[in-house]
Amino acid sequence: EWPEFIKHRMSEWDKIAADQDEIIGKGESKPIKITLPDGAVKEGETILSWKTTPMDIAKGISQGLANACVAAKVNGAMWDMLRPFEGDSNLELLKFSDKDGQHVFWHSSAHVLGQAMELKYRGKLCTGPATEDGGFYYDMRLNEGETVSPEDFKEIKSIVQIIVKEKQKYERLVVPKARALEMFKYSPYKTDLINRKVPDGETCTAYRCGPLIDLCKGPHLPNTGRIKALEIYQNSSAYWLGNAENDVLQRVYGISFPVKKQLTEWINIRKEAEKRDHRKIGVAQKLFFFDAVSPGSAFFLPHGTRIIETMKAFMRDEYRERGFTEVITPTIYNADLWKTSGHWENYRDDMFAFDVSEGTRMNEEGKVVKNFHTFGMKPMNCPAHCCMFKHEQRSYRDLPIRLADFGPLHRNELHGALTGLTRVRRFCQDDAHIFCTAKQIPDEIGGAIAFLKRVYEVFGFDFKLELSTRPDKYLGDLETWDKAEKSLEVELNRHFGEGNWKLNPGDGAFYGPKIDVHITDALKREFQCATIQLDFQLPQRFKLKYAADDGSEATPVIIHRAIFGSFERFFAILIEHVAGKWPLWLSPRQIVVMSISEKSVEYSQKVYDQLFRAGFHVDKDFSDKKLNKKVLLAQRAQYNYMLVIGEKEAEGQVVNVRQRDGKVVGTKPVPEFIEMLKGEI
Repeated sequence: EWPEFIKHRMSEWDKIAADQDEIIGKGESKPIKITLPDGAVKEGETILSWKTTPMDIAKGISQGLANACVAAKVNGAMWDMLRPFEGDSNLELLKFSDKDGQHVFWHSSAHVLGQAMELKYRGKLCTGPATEDGGFYYDMRLNEGETVSPEDFKEIKSIVQIIVKEKQKYERLVVPKARALEMFKYSPYKTDLINRKVPDGETCTAYRCGPLIDLCKGPHLPNTGRIKALEIYQNSSAYWLGNAENDVLQRVYGISFPVKKQLTEWINIRKEAEKRDHRKIGVAQKLFFFDAVSPGSAFFLPHGTRIIETMKAFMRDEYRERGFTEVITPTIYNADLWKTSGHWENYRDDMFAFDVSEGTRMNEEGKVVKNFHTFGMKPMNCPAHCCMFKHEQRSYRDLPIRLADFGPLHRNELHGALTGLTRVRRFCQDDAHIFCTAKQIPDEIGGAIAFLKRVYEVFGFDFKLELSTRPDKYLGDLETWDKAEKSLEVELNRHFGEGNWKLNPGDGAFYGPKIDVHITDALKREFQCATIQLDFQLPQRFKLKYAADDGSEATPVIIHRAIFGSFERFFAILIEHVAGKWPLWLSPRQIVVMSISEKSVEYSQKVYDQLFRAGFHVDKDFSDKKLNKKVLLAQRAQYNYMLVIGEKEAEGQVVNVRQRDGKVVGTKPVPEFIEMLKGEI
């Protein structure tokens, strides 16, 4: 027996659906043309507006294609396979292998999970999105005293299997705001979302599969039977809207696939990923930790600091070769700066802002009171670099000016979103801004692309590129945006060729389009790190000028550029990529010198001193532990090399060299060993 709130919700759905069907039924159905990505056109008497669907087109090509498609894009907009075309359309069919297709598949699976949770717990569902790193979750406010535990997973999965077996159709409905509030009146969370996101008098969309009805933009799978394998693997607590001051919710995570074999592969990769988790390795290798005294801000221990500083040193060497100049800028700025840049309007909620007392003033009552001004901690460096550019008179002969900044940045991430080093509040970037003329854009973009190629090659990452274009909230005029987007498109085609990068519509920064770079790690996971952003807006907002070669004043263009992104996030990705087995040049524990007995300690100390003076990260173990124990501990700590020294080595003035994988290199004089290390680095 379904609870009353589900019965009420379904009753409201039926009423609204009947009204919508009546309106659609009165509409005129006309022959239309459907254009596929290869230019082929589907048309004819049977291809009609408000009748023909993407599924019909897919079946007309082959049943195999129809079975593989999970969703579609119609005129660039995401679309259900069973939703009719409304007119002439460009059609792109999406499979699970497409990124957008995966998102649809996992979002649809979230609705199945939500239905199962609702039937089991009878609680109030909140939100259930697909996640950025694959899979999905659903949040629910349970009844008083109830929680989710891993012991519940088996029962939830059994309900899921029934839902999948029923092949419940996903249905879409356009709902007026007032009727949506009535449909979801049982849930303060759904009504909160409606009031927040839907203006009065407007509509929203809802989807139904079986008894589950939820607010959703869609699109979704044709039916639940497309989900051939689903696993529930984790639960946790969460806060409504990620705010610790709101209600505590129960979150259940899942993953799903259209082929059972894919789930098996995912389980194996997940096991390996758990071993490589940067949070575990960070603790085991004493690299960093977090403390409640500063949530979302890492404390880097000496060995972790060594790695970060080595990364910075590498980047500084590259900067020197490529004509960048490093600068240091303040952390706190008057809010007027952020208003000029546009960040106050577009980014205020993600900033740490506070009032600062600056002197006194006389109020209206004639009393002396403190004078307060609002300040904000910088979430990015670009406005500060604009101040630097503007500080001096500039000539075309000075350009391009390439400013690099490793200064700390702060962003007010919600507490519930903080995740190890990958989502933090305090971080540093390999941030740089290039001030150049319009004519210099091709060379500077080309240089930025060559730079990121070099860095990712050194660190062992493959990468893919996306051109992210104008978002809904943006600064400036359309003509300038079109010009900027075209400039980046030309450079991508020049360096990588047409078809070797993807378009990511609507995901640009609010001040300009950007090239986003996604790296692939050893487990074939993708991460967005590098970015190259072309900005015609910020120079205008700051009234930046330089003397052009014809004597007139001209406005420079800014190229925002980062390759690591944040050091913290890249560090986390790198830890998991190498599984904590650092290459020698980056390793915080390069060598450990181990004496076999007291008789070899004196010579062992001399070897340690030589290596230390040569600039290596070297430690020593002159304890009375047995040699096998020393070697085992050194291997666990991931020392690249272990130097075993006994009486024989001391007498011959050599060291016995072993690698962390157990391979015995053999005996070498210390100078020869040092040269070997230098060659490896």
